[in-house]
Amino acid sequence: MFGTFMEVLDTTVVNVSLPHIAGNLSATVDEATWVLTSYLVANAIILPLTGWLANFFGRKNLLMMSLIGFTTASLFCGLAPTLPMLIVFRLIQGACGGCMQPLSQAVLLEAFPPEDRGKAMGFWGLGIVSAPVLGPVLGGWLTDSYSWRWVFYINLPVGILSIIMTRAFIFDPPYIRRISNRVDYWGIGMLAVWIGTLQVALDKGQEDDWLASTFISTLLIVSGLCVIGFIWRELAARDPVVSLKIFKMRTYAVGVFLMTMLGFALYGSLVILPIWLQTLLGYPAVQAGLALAPRGMGSMLGMPIVGSIASRFDNRKLLAIGLALCAYTMWSFSRMNLNVGYWDLFWPQFLQGIALSLIFVPLTTVTMAAVPRERMGNATSLFNLMRNLGGSMGIASATALTLRFQQEHQNYLVGRTGPLNPRFNGMIAGLQSMFESRGAGPLLANRRALAMVYGLVQQQTAMLTFIDVFQIFMWVFLGMIPLLFLLKKPAKGGPAPPAH
Repeated sequence: MFGTFMEVLDTTVVNVSLPHIAGNLSATVDEATWVLTSYLVANAIILPLTGWLANFFGRKNLLMMSLIGFTTASLFCGLAPTLPMLIVFRLIQGACGGCMQPLSQAVLLEAFPPEDRGKAMGFWGLGIVSAPVLGPVLGGWLTDSYSWRWVFYINLPVGILSIIMTRAFIFDPPYIRRISNRVDYWGIGMLAVWIGTLQVALDKGQEDDWLASTFISTLLIVSGLCVIGFIWRELAARDPVVSLKIFKMRTYAVGVFLMTMLGFALYGSLVILPIWLQTLLGYPAVQAGLALAPRGMGSMLGMPIVGSIASRFDNRKLLAIGLALCAYTMWSFSRMNLNVGYWDLFWPQFLQGIALSLIFVPLTTVTMAAVPRERMGNATSLFNLMRNLGGSMGIASATALTLRFQQEHQNYLVGRTGPLNPRFNGMIAGLQSMFESRGAGPLLANRRALAMVYGLVQQQTAMLTFIDVFQIFMWVFLGMIPLLFLLKKPAKGGPAPPAH
């Protein structure tokens, strides 16, 4: 869990440091965003290759190489004198980090018998769920108190401890072996181009106005062609780099789809809430991060408890309760206004943290229950890949919807704040009188009154926008519940069935 926590933390810890990185390395903030994009692209490309790499090099060897590479790259990220060098080391960091999630998950799922896997996933899930929440808080504090370089140096002690523990306690099972010396270069190439172009398009799409940009359109076309070619290649190849035949298992296929949608709704809502806190409620970056802490608190409390009881209950029922709770928290956010206090934010987030425990642990347990142990590495790599891709799509969709809804609501409100509206005229007259009583001339007072009303219009526009986006995520969570009927109830006890 140490290595996984460190890797997931690095997806969000750098976000609040970007302005400082740009200023220190003589770059624009737009250029500095490649520090995030390069990491995500490399991470996404390596994720689905993890199962094949583990068989080729050995799982323990691959995990050790990943931890050493990630820790070393973190050191050089902190020492980087220029932005291009920082981006190169972030690429290395992302590539090394991509193996950690599926490898650590596969090790835990195999080390524990099926009836105890929920407990294992409960503790492992602490790193996955709490890291994105703690990232902005830790990143903001380190940047403000020391320097943006400490955002990377903080990985060194965790990485060294992870290397020592991996060397001492993790061993390869006998069925981890190199099946063939053949390397599916076409599959690897199309996979890299598919995920790389898609990730860049999702990350830069809103900035470049999506399909209005030739660059984004080209990326999406190339990505679409490569994913079609990749699927055809992997189904036809004798020794595929990623085995897609595992999707013949209905429960696994449905579980992966649910995890994709969970990533979509979770990461999309996570990116919206800090923006809402900072732009509308005036929270500083660190305070906004602290205001998001209750979600992590709920997860840290819920994960071990749900993990310990998962074997006693039908995991599909726990999933239904978790999804319903997540939908309720999205509805609670959509009912808020500009007068909310800390406790109005605390309880929905705390409940969402518990809800995520009720989703993450049972979903992982149910999805992986029927997967043979020798296929576990491949299964966990695809499972984590789709969660990350779902998260990228959720973030891109949330950003795009925010801007679109903002334009729509602003047009609506501005169209009703003209001289034909008596309430508008009365408000302008009252504000103008107030400014004139403070010494402003009639013309200046009128301009200040109009500016104040326009500021109110912008505030309400933003509030209505966030309400709409939270309601969309509420329906996404509710729409996942009927799919639970497609999941098979896992058998209690006994090993996973052998591969066919």
